[in-house]
Amino acid sequence: MIHVREIEMGDAAACTELLNHTIALGGTTAYEAPYTVEAFAAHYIGETATCFVALDGQRVVGFQGGFDDGEHRISVGTFADQRTPVKGVGRALIAATKADAKAKGFTHIVAKITEDNVPGLAYYSAVGFTDWKRMKNDATRNGKPIDRIFKRLTL
Repeated sequence: MIHVREIEMGDAAACTELLNHTIALGGTTAYEAPYTVEAFAAHYIGETATCFVALDGQRVVGFQGGFDDGEHRISVGTFADQRTPVKGVGRALIAATKADAKAKGFTHIVAKITEDNVPGLAYYSAVGFTDWKRMKNDATRNGKPIDRIFKRLTL
């Protein structure tokens, strides 16, 4: 059974490991360089407007961080364990993020996904996001420019 709660400093190492594995696999995140635990904690625990972890028992199986973009929106990134996937992690995380963002007065959640991230595009569509805009050559993959697709969810 998946349990979702706000991220804590003690989650930083497990989340960093999960994120770095995703980065190493490539193709499902715009990040290309790995994080240190300290950099992860500073960014995802110190700078987010909302951030949740999904647990299967005591094991971190995903996390979702939302950053205030200054326009009553949060911009989210969602990461799930790709070594031992657990069904329903993404849906559980977005449910918590939606409730928290709405309670904090945000009007939208935005996801910025590179055009080559087919699983990410499918996930955000499946949980209710719609295409909002496209930024040409807004990211790079192995030095090659690629488009970033913005999906938006109204709260």
